[in-house]
This record gives sequence, structure tokens and C-alpha cells, in this order.
Amino acid sequence: MRVLLLSTYELGHQPLHVASPAAALRTAGHQLRCLDLSLQKLEANAVEWADAVGISVPMHTAMRLGIRAATMLKATRPELPVCFYGLYAPVGGDATVGLVADRVIAGEYERGLVQWVDRLAGGAPAGTGSDEPLVQLGHDAFATPARDLLPALDNYAHLALGGAERTVGYVEASHGCAHECRHCPVPVVYGGRIRLVPAEVVLDDIARLVAMGAEHITFGDPDFLNGWRHSLKIVRAVHERWPQLSFDVTTKVDHVLERRDIWGEVAECGCLFAVCAIETLNDDILERLDKGHTTAQTIETISLLRSHGIEVRPSFLPFTPWTTHHDLVELMDFVIAHDLIANVDPVQYSIRLLLPEGSLLRDHPDMKRHLGPYDSERLSYTWTAEDPSLDRLQRELAGLVEQDTLLSEPPGATFLKIYRTIVEAAGRPAEAHPDLIEVGSIEGRPRLTEPWFC
Repeated sequence: MRVLLLSTYELGHQPLHVASPAAALRTAGHQLRCLDLSLQKLEANAVEWADAVGISVPMHTAMRLGIRAATMLKATRPELPVCFYGLYAPVGGDATVGLVADRVIAGEYERGLVQWVDRLAGGAPAGTGSDEPLVQLGHDAFATPARDLLPALDNYAHLALGGAERTVGYVEASHGCAHECRHCPVPVVYGGRIRLVPAEVVLDDIARLVAMGAEHITFGDPDFLNGWRHSLKIVRAVHERWPQLSFDVTTKVDHVLERRDIWGEVAECGCLFAVCAIETLNDDILERLDKGHTTAQTIETISLLRSHGIEVRPSFLPFTPWTTHHDLVELMDFVIAHDLIANVDPVQYSIRLLLPEGSLLRDHPDMKRHLGPYDSERLSYTWTAEDPSLDRLQRELAGLVEQDTLLSEPPGATFLKIYRTIVEAAGRPAEAHPDLIEVGSIEGRPRLTEPWFC
């Protein structure tokens, strides 16, 4: 069959979650075309060519954009079979995804996607059969992703460092997560389990990325240290084969401290920064989220990694139902005190808690009085803050960040605006901090040119 795979958004990286199933489908004998709609147009000839369409939805933003794409497809060809696959595939239900999708697959989706297309080729209906589970977590074989079907790496996010840029390749050494943080979508699908991608597949994929010009590798696992021996084995092999490569990882604060003995070697192998989900400095909120770390451990993590020359790039969840103005001021002061202005993408200061279908936080006792109805357009349950002024502040900051991003304002300048907005909203006189933009070197700190967003 002729299969069209679509990606709408994958953090500015060449979409692995199109390249991987494309390889599996091609190995099964099907014809493939792949489009990244963040860069390419969905032309009429591609839609007419396809016998079936798969839409990759590894994150919330991708799901919302994917529904729009599927709606356009069905308006043009109502009979065209469409499958949503990826972490967010179960989100939306009958009111949204159910209107445009014939099949949804979450978890380890490659085999399910191949089986779906094989059945279509045999004349089976496009809809889900009773024997087709929504979530698949089997230990399936992995094929090396079909990178040749996607746009060149130069079209995607680069590593910015010291005024220069490096081409980036994106891989995953594992799927799922061994933890069950209540605000995270991963445990909804994986339930505290992980699946390791064989080292030889990861290394073969990196070899292809290097041949395409990659100078830096992002390991995009939900947590790179869930299977730390596996990950360290890959890091060593990469450094031995391509000593010129640098890389970054994502890992939990508590994992950094549990494995404090490995960071010297990880740094020597080329690690420039680690993305850590700090979320908030309010330990009560961290406990509600079941993050597994405290603010004191966050401070220790920053110090430990910096002692090895590795920077922390924090991700934050500043707006929850329980957030106070004091929490936000404390967060801004923390960023200044620990010289993190250059390490944080401004969008992080405006992030609001999402509660998609299946959220582990929805039934938390402390959530009940804040919870509202489900918003099928936003694919999230609504909620209101303990202090309604914080809902207004979040919208103001989101607009500020969006405007500054469109104008390409320097992160330090945007931080100063955010700082003043937050401290004024808290009723504290905004002090003039002419030195804030100079704290840390924006160009000297490693970062990706595509800001992180879910």
C-alpha cells in the first residue's frame, strides 16, 4: 500500500516518530512518503497518492495540529483511512479524534501500525477491531529510522554555543518512564514501564545522522537515566566512534544525584547540558506532582553538574492551581541567584498545567475544588487557580513571551520584562536591575535554537 506519514511538531527536530515507523512499514513492503508539516505543505497530489495516512502525535501541540490536518484530509477524501499514533493518540475521545481517526495506537506503535496497514491491504475495514488494543507495550524489534525520507537536518533546530551553531540530530535510547509523575502524560500510557532501544539501532541511527551532517546529538528519552547502564554504554560507544560529537540529555533531579558518580565520564564524552524538570520551588506542589525531589536537591543538582562543566536547562511548571504570587517571585529570584537566566527559554515562565484525558492528577483530592469541564478544543480539563489573579497573570505572560519571540528579543531582555511583571503583580515594587541581562552569557551557554514546548 501507499502510506503517507505526517508530522506536525516535534520540538524543532527532524521527526524521529515519522522516520521510525516509516522504516518498519517500508521493511514490510509498503510504499512510503513522509511530510513534516512544520516545514512542508500538504499538497493535494500527496493526499491523492495515499492509500492510508498515519499522523504522529508524540506531544500535546502535535495532537492539536494533527486533528486539524486530519480534518482537512477527511474533508477532501472522507474514505481515506487515518491513524493517529504516539503518546497523545488516546487523547481526545469521540468528540475530537473519534471524528477523524479510524485507528489510534499509543505506546510502542510500530507493529500495530504495520498490522493496520497490512489489514487494509488485505481489504479489511479501516476501523478498530475488537482484537486491536489502544496501547501497545510489547518488546518489538526496532528498525533503524528511515532518515532519507525526511528534510535535511539543516532545516531543524541547531545547537547555539559561543556565537556559533552546530547541526543537531535527535535520537531516543529508551521509551516510556519508570516513574509516574502525576502531571506527565508518559505514565498514562506506559504505567511506570520503559522499553530500551537496542544499542546497535541507536548507534546505527547516529551514524546516519552524522553522515547527514550532525555535530551534536539530543537524546530525547523521557528520562535518559531510567536505564542508566544502557545509556552509559551508548554514550561511551558514541564518544569512541565520533569523539567530535557533543550531546545533551533529559533526566530527573533525583537521578542526577543517585548517579552522581557517572557525570565526570558523561562530561568527558561530550555532554554539554541536561534538561531537568525542576517545575517549581514549592515543595508542597512538588509532592502533589509526585516529582520525587525537593528544592534543596535541585540546588545540589545544579552545583554537581556545573562542577563537571555541564549546565542545567530547567523546565518549569510555574502555573498550577496551588501556585501563589510568592512562588513566582521566589522562582525568579532563584533563577537570578543561581545564574540561570541564560539557561531558561522564556516560554518556561508561562507554562500552565495541562490535564489531558487520563491525567493522573485529575483525581487528586487537592484538585477537586479547582477542576472544571473538559475542553475538547484544548484537549485538557479546565481548572481555576486558588487566586484568580494568577490565571490573568499567566495569560499576560504568555502573550508577552509570544510577542518577544516573534520579535526575536534576546532572552535576557524578555526575562527582565517577565521579572518586572511578576514582582509588580505580587505587590512588590519592581526594582531596576540593569545588571540582570549581563548575568551569565546568553551566547556562551549551550542551548537549542528551538525553545522547548509541550
